[in-house]
Amino acid sequence: MKNLFFASLILFAFSSIAEAQQLKSPEGKFVMEFSLQNDGTPVYNLKYKNKEVIKTSKLGLELKDDKKSLLNDFTIADTKTSTFDETWKPVWGEVDHIRNHYNELAVTLNQKSTDRQIVIRFRLFDDGLGFRYEFPAQKNLTYFVIKEERSQFAMTGDHTAFWIPGDYDTQEYDYTKSKLSEIRGLSQKAYTANVSQKSFSPTGVQTSLMLKTADGIYINLHEAALIDYSCMHLNLDDKNLVFESWLTPDAKGDKGHMQAPNHSPWRTIIVSDDAREILASKMTYNLNDPSKIENTSWIKPVKYVGVWWEMITGKSSWSYTNDYPTVQLGVTDFAKAKPNGTHGANNANVKKYIDFAAANGFDAVLVEGWNEGWEDWFGHSKDYVFDFLTPYPDFDVKGLHEYAKSKGVKIIMHHETSGSVRNYERHMDAAYKFMNDNGYDAVKSGYVGDILPRGENHYSQWIVNHYQYAIEKAADYKIMVNAHEAVRPTGIARTYPNLIGNEAARGTEYQAFGGSKPNHVTVLPFTRLIGGPMDYTPGIFEMDISKMNPDNKSHVNSTICNQLALYVTMYSPLQMAADTPENYNRFPDAFQFIKDVAVDWSESKYIEAEPGDFITVARKAKGTNNWFVGNVNGETPRTSNIDFSFLEKGKKYTATIYADAKDAHYKTNPQAYTIKKIAVTNKSKLSQFSAPGGGYAISIIENK
Repeated sequence: MKNLFFASLILFAFSSIAEAQQLKSPEGKFVMEFSLQNDGTPVYNLKYKNKEVIKTSKLGLELKDDKKSLLNDFTIADTKTSTFDETWKPVWGEVDHIRNHYNELAVTLNQKSTDRQIVIRFRLFDDGLGFRYEFPAQKNLTYFVIKEERSQFAMTGDHTAFWIPGDYDTQEYDYTKSKLSEIRGLSQKAYTANVSQKSFSPTGVQTSLMLKTADGIYINLHEAALIDYSCMHLNLDDKNLVFESWLTPDAKGDKGHMQAPNHSPWRTIIVSDDAREILASKMTYNLNDPSKIENTSWIKPVKYVGVWWEMITGKSSWSYTNDYPTVQLGVTDFAKAKPNGTHGANNANVKKYIDFAAANGFDAVLVEGWNEGWEDWFGHSKDYVFDFLTPYPDFDVKGLHEYAKSKGVKIIMHHETSGSVRNYERHMDAAYKFMNDNGYDAVKSGYVGDILPRGENHYSQWIVNHYQYAIEKAADYKIMVNAHEAVRPTGIARTYPNLIGNEAARGTEYQAFGGSKPNHVTVLPFTRLIGGPMDYTPGIFEMDISKMNPDNKSHVNSTICNQLALYVTMYSPLQMAADTPENYNRFPDAFQFIKDVAVDWSESKYIEAEPGDFITVARKAKGTNNWFVGNVNGETPRTSNIDFSFLEKGKKYTATIYADAKDAHYKTNPQAYTIKKIAVTNKSKLSQFSAPGGGYAISIIENK
């Protein structure tokens, strides 16, 4: 069902061209005002329920090698208002339909001294504001280079923030919770230690940025529809508490090469006095274009296992041989090279995972380290490039495909680009055709290491365009993409739903690299997941990594029940059971939840939430009347009180509760859990304990 209409809205009147112009959200929760300052500088402010949440903030762009930037000296040439209301159905998602309802104000600005024109477009939803810059076709603004975007977000106080440092090449940090005024001091250590941050301000942070005011208002700053533009960071003026956009530079230091007609991504401000509404917001998706893939029948949510965690922990290796010099000297026949005996992607091991997937109802098996080149890349040649076609001698591409097919399982391709994006683009058609020929319909791509050519950053305009090219090219071959180390998502999966997963944050692998904070997963849904699903790779049951690899002393800072809950709280249509078959076989009763939990949903209810502390989510499996509940907890033990009013009235259900034992603790007793079954209806209530770094998971199955 779709109801689309445009109407002229008389939401404001003019007494002069610089008078503030007011735009209200459909239900009136938000009021945005736009005006020009005396020098012609465009500014805006935003109120939520009559409280100012963004103070007067400047807008504009500074241009390179230009006598006059797009910052001031503007007059208002025209204003247009409209309203839009539709309901659309995502290919996959947390819900089976999404309402897209906003009021819009488009302000056309003339810069008389240059005879240039820009449009600033505002869309005000009942969950927040989006705005972007548009550059119409015109004589005096055709090709131009952005030196810096100057969009501001002026805070109303010294808010609490959940942030990671500004970095042009990685998002894989634990989050810090602090006051805005404390960011400089806390960031200084990371800033000076990380080479990739040397040109970035020590008060720079990444989006999506989560904030909470002293009077309990939650504010999220991010961007939507990042296409053909540099990724936005935020630099904080910590004296005046004003954030300003800071775009990722290219190798020359430029922030964007533009050709009119064109436009920027949307800058987004999601606001609520209820943290649950931040999690439920679909504004980021709504600011993206509808799907450009007409036939989406080949795009399917996936639950998978893989030859991966054993490599991450160091139990096995990606490379077939450590004999780098021999291979480098031209011995391309790997039969002449000495195998290292730890290569994980061998026929017997992959078949073991295929058998495990088939026996337990999983869709696919990811295999990393299948192709030649890893021995060159690891520790020897940072400039090494892969060809994505040639398997190691112990990996039988066709034989394993046929074996998996006979078991009703698919294999997920892995493409590690080693950051050499031009090499990947040269081989992309051949690589995707190779996938089609051998029965692969999904690829996990990686961009580990410095971007080649040297000097480029992971999130500059040119590299952002590469990630987009890979998604669109994959769609031509009906291939689903799970991109790791790529730019953080901004809702583009609405337009290209074959983008079924991203990493773009600190995932489970870091639990084997020294650990992550136990409350990390209570922050990610408020930050990283605002732009789209994450391939977080949950489901680790053995927390002591030394039992996988005696040389690795890392510890997974989570309980087993916390790991189970992640399948519900960390939404993704692509969910991995990341541990090894051996560890799952040790805990078959807990593993049952991973086997049962859905990966595609028709409804989602955010029952309770507080960033950094706890999240409880209930989701209804698409096409069924069954529900699954997940709760993840931070470092403080607590009792969660929920009711089951989301269940259908008059129906009876059996709930299986997987919960932390009373003495469970992420560090000292992570594998202590209890399982019980109870009868529930929509009138039932539950009080459930969650341990430090713990949680609970519930499957709720309708009685037939």
